[in-house]
Amino acid sequence: MVSDVFDPDRWEPIDRFDFSDITYHRADDVGAVRIAFDRPAVRNAFRPETVDELSTALDHAKRLTDVGCVLLTGNGPSPKDGGWAFCAGGDQSMRGDSGYEYDSEADVGADDAVGRDASEDPSLDESREDAPENVGRLHILEVQRQIRHIPKPVVAVVPGWAVGGGHSLHVVCDLTLASAEHAKFLQTDPDVASFDGGFGSAYLARQIGQKKAREVFFLGKTYDAQEAADMGMVNEAVPHEELEETALEWAEAIDRKSPTAIRMLKYAFNLDSDGMVGQQVFAGEATRLAYMTDEAKEGRDAFNEGREPDFDDVPWHY
Repeated sequence: MVSDVFDPDRWEPIDRFDFSDITYHRADDVGAVRIAFDRPAVRNAFRPETVDELSTALDHAKRLTDVGCVLLTGNGPSPKDGGWAFCAGGDQSMRGDSGYEYDSEADVGADDAVGRDASEDPSLDESREDAPENVGRLHILEVQRQIRHIPKPVVAVVPGWAVGGGHSLHVVCDLTLASAEHAKFLQTDPDVASFDGGFGSAYLARQIGQKKAREVFFLGKTYDAQEAADMGMVNEAVPHEELEETALEWAEAIDRKSPTAIRMLKYAFNLDSDGMVGQQVFAGEATRLAYMTDEAKEGRDAFNEGREPDFDDVPWHY
């Protein structure tokens, strides 16, 4: 069983990948995928292997041209105490001196091949041999950038605790939906001598204001779903048993809209906080739109045919 609130009749597993730390499903009747942390015994804390799998799933979801929304959540409840979690951040038992370490050297790079193993791709063995022993990873930050740049909304569906790096993940998602009964938001970075000096803090401050964001980090208070919604970092708190159904309703609403408009709006919202990188992403999508015009086709065809382009019929719009 994936989760107590998961409806298997609405989803099909995407089984081309051999994931161990996450589950990956596609909705039967909505253009949506569901990516879920699947380590409930440790409050869905992530280790390097988890991050590799999450990155692979996000990259695959990006390429699904008939999918308009990604739901990011956590499976549960915990078999230990029945508690729920979205993600408790980095697994501190896997934390080394320079970051989070793989279980063994043989695991390094294992998930970089999108579900392939070394028997299918000998270069994987070479990459593992070349990898320094006990290299610490902080590539959850790369996943944050993936969430920002994937050309479709990512909705954090928070069934329980969102802590530390898990808190930062929900912050970076486009929308957050939370369980009214079980969702808890807590930033523990300073307690474990860690800090997210990027999206987890600075972007949070844009959402809820500087004073409140500093309170979240400096005081380490725990906030329930409604408190988080009131301060502006959660969109809506809903009854726990309705959480996943509501998430699907949101995904369906998004999927009915113009894909181009949603994509451009996401990148436009990101522009003011992504700097030149955000500008490049936005400009790339604007170029794609320009390529679809008769004007662009004339420029391309004229070049390929070795003639001067004829733009006489193109108005100077104002």
